[in-house]
Amino acid sequence: MEKYFLAVDIGASSGRHILSHLEDGKIVLEEVFRFENGMKEIDGHKCWDSELLFAHIKEGMKRCCELGKIPVSMGIDTWGVDYVLVDENGKRIGNAVGYRDDRTAGIDREVYQVIPEKDLYARTGIAKQVFNTIYQLAALKNESPEQLEQADTMLLSPDYYNFLLTGKRASEYTIASTGQLVNPDTKDWDYELIRMLGFPEKLFTPLQKPGTILGRLTEEVQAEVGFDCSVVMVTSHDTASAVLAVPAKTPDFAYISSGTWSLLGVELDHAICNEQSREANFTNEGGYAYTVRFLKNIMGLWMIQSVRNEMNKAYSFAQLCEMAEEVKDFPSRVDVDEIRFFAPDSMIRTIQEACRESGQPVPETPGELATVVYQSLADCYQRSISQLEAMTGKTYPAINIIGGGANADYLNQLTANSTGKTVYAGPTEATAIGNIACQMLACGDFSSVSEARACIFDSFAVKTFVPAP
Repeated sequence: MEKYFLAVDIGASSGRHILSHLEDGKIVLEEVFRFENGMKEIDGHKCWDSELLFAHIKEGMKRCCELGKIPVSMGIDTWGVDYVLVDENGKRIGNAVGYRDDRTAGIDREVYQVIPEKDLYARTGIAKQVFNTIYQLAALKNESPEQLEQADTMLLSPDYYNFLLTGKRASEYTIASTGQLVNPDTKDWDYELIRMLGFPEKLFTPLQKPGTILGRLTEEVQAEVGFDCSVVMVTSHDTASAVLAVPAKTPDFAYISSGTWSLLGVELDHAICNEQSREANFTNEGGYAYTVRFLKNIMGLWMIQSVRNEMNKAYSFAQLCEMAEEVKDFPSRVDVDEIRFFAPDSMIRTIQEACRESGQPVPETPGELATVVYQSLADCYQRSISQLEAMTGKTYPAINIIGGGANADYLNQLTANSTGKTVYAGPTEATAIGNIACQMLACGDFSSVSEARACIFDSFAVKTFVPAP
């Protein structure tokens, strides 16, 4: 009889339930349910529909029962920073306001009156994003302080759904670390900082190590979905799960979690919270076994996605890669980290303007535009890995590219050429795989992270790209 594990992977636009089991020593994945997600305008704020999301979670669990594939455990991962407040009776207080809401506009200046930006980074190691949990709570304290007073617990998104499944309130380390309120040395909430900012201490339950088995389903949930299983507090920040799934061949490795955005980083034992790392915009988020994900959020495939959309999706991404390679000698480059590329009215026009302003040939054809984007991304990866090596004092012989961007062979080869490092590309389903690997570690099916990563390497198509001579 197969032993199944269920990963519930919820993103900002969609979610899915993926069942997994071991077969001949390899991990097998099966998507059994998929649903849409997105923010809604509620009471003047952009909010998540938390009730609908929980209904989707249970619906996917019912699907497992219908298939006769009952998981021994399940785990939930989501995006970071967003939270839900609950009172002492477990009732949600207020709405689940999302990170794209503008309530945090300007609130950073108020926070910095309490603690300067440099000191906040030195204390938490988290790069500034105005939607971080710290700023969301500060905004709520201004707008609706009564909600903070009424609340008994603050639960980050995956912790809230774990609570609805088990009735147990607990906070997981990796998801909490994204919010800029965690001490990277103690691996727990920075309660002194919390007091400085005037947030009620009672809201913050002690952080739990990823892989903690939280408990079993409540009787009510069991009756609804048709089975019982353990709920594991996995590496519940989606990037933390993705990094756990890196099929590393060496102890020291760099990774790029490649999708719309690229997260380039390494695993460390201790955070780097100095002024050099702050100015370079590196952040220190939590990882499995209390490791630190020292990483930089840089532009990813957003630019080529935008170019393709403006062309009315006339070409597939594979075709754009082929056309880019045909004109690989086109010389122009842009700085992909410039704010102008974040959300332009026209990505094509913005790329052309950047080239024109810098006196470079202006790309006109789809192939020229694609090669400018891909080669500029590879150059950015090279600069970022050089910064990272300088700050860590280590040289990383290989880069593991995971996520959807691992399918971009042309970019993978450019990255190998630009950095002079071997590139291992895959798996693409890294987040769900890391979620499952965390459950399997918790249940004893893997004895170590290295064993899990070796199995992942053997289970999925991982391509190798070596630097061109």
